Amino acid sequence: MRQNYGLDINPLTDVVICCGQSEAFAAAIFAAINQGDEVLLFDPAYETYESCIALAGGIPVYVPLDPPYWTLNVDKLMKSFTSRTKAVVLNSPHNPTGKVFSKEELQAIAGACCKMDCFAITDEVYEYITFDMQKHISIATLPGMQERTVITSSLSKTFSVTGWRIGWACAPASIASAIRSIHVKITDSAPAPFQEAAVTALQSPPAYFKFLKAEYEAKRDFVVQMLSSLGFQIRFKPQGSVFVFAELPENWLLSDLEFVTELIENAGVAAVPGCGFFHADPNVQEYRNRYVRFAFCKSEATLNAAAQKMGELCKLQRMPGSLIRKKILE
Repeated sequence: MRQNYGLDINPLTDVVICCGQSEAFAAAIFAAINQGDEVLLFDPAYETYESCIALAGGIPVYVPLDPPYWTLNVDKLMKSFTSRTKAVVLNSPHNPTGKVFSKEELQAIAGACCKMDCFAITDEVYEYITFDMQKHISIATLPGMQERTVITSSLSKTFSVTGWRIGWACAPASIASAIRSIHVKITDSAPAPFQEAAVTALQSPPAYFKFLKAEYEAKRDFVVQMLSSLGFQIRFKPQGSVFVFAELPENWLLSDLEFVTELIENAGVAAVPGCGFFHADPNVQEYRNRYVRFAFCKSEATLNAAAQKMGELCKLQRMPGSLIRKKILE
């Protein structure tokens, strides 16, 4: 934390080792949120955030990001705050869109947190996976924010060890103490052998992180080009993470859920329908059934096979008398 972000973190009091980022995030929510507290989330949002808030008795309040570039409207943000707002959840690089929040956007969020006296709880698991010279900035580094920020992250994405369940929360000592108390009551401890391995992983040389970015950037470009050639609308190229949030081709009869179902059943390729990430008022989100999330954290052989199978399915979709069209029309 000191090397990457210039943050002065006391490892004995300010860090809690958890069973993955998911547990670290849940424990942070349980530590900070009381019955009736409101928590701001940027929509679309990773699906587990809402359930953690609900379990803590909190109320999720969604601030829509504006497509196609998923920009933050500061007026919408400020209007979402009330006297009951306790925290803002910030996921950057962002799942599912691949957005990296800009410094200007982070400054607006930080200013609002300081003005309204609330926490920022972050999910920074893709912190090392950014593209096109984009740089991840932790909001904790902005003026007045370290004392009100809980950073959660993990080994899972950076080192491709999702099954190890090693994550952490970094927070001011008083908040970290509450998180640690909840962590001990939920899972007791994270796997000790994997914690030892984590020490080695976190000492990886800079060349490893440079290679990681380059490898994923090449895979991102491959998937973006492949989807574009099939008619998907990629108006926003992911700036980070391992996902492409692609808009379905124009004039398709299929919704995101219908397309993903067809993709699994007829091509053997798995993707995630975008509707599962949208939570704000559906009456003002005509685009909520128009996006599909594709993951490119796969081998080249898998990506090539998926491209071939998707190409065959999409070719069928374009045929006027195709079985897909017939099924949907029926």
